[in-house]
Amino acid sequence: QVQLVESGGGLVQPGGSLRLSCGVSGSFMSFYAMAWYRQAPGKQRELVADIARGTTTNYADSVKGRFTISRDNAKSTIYLQMNSLKPEDTAIYYCNKYSGTPWNWGQGTQVTVSS
Repeated sequence: QVQLVESGGGLVQPGGSLRLSCGVSGSFMSFYAMAWYRQAPGKQRELVADIARGTTTNYADSVKGRFTISRDNAKSTIYLQMNSLKPEDTAIYYCNKYSGTPWNWGQGTQVTVSS
């Protein structure tokens, strides 16, 4: 059973940066397009960014130009570099497959953007 472990969240001021990491157990990650999702209080989980098995990436309009998704298949890890953070980026961030039946969700990592 694949386990997802997200880390790197925290409290940051508007305009600040954070780098999130997601470790994927086993050696399955290289076979899948991966993605970062987020869920803000009272809202549904939404797709933030995805990365194909290679390097092709896509971003939600709300984060385009500020966030960068990347992957290291050798380390079974994906990353989300978040710059120019805004209060509306406050949410719990999760990683998972981009498509198909998702693996069991991890606990996520809380990102809070506030002055």
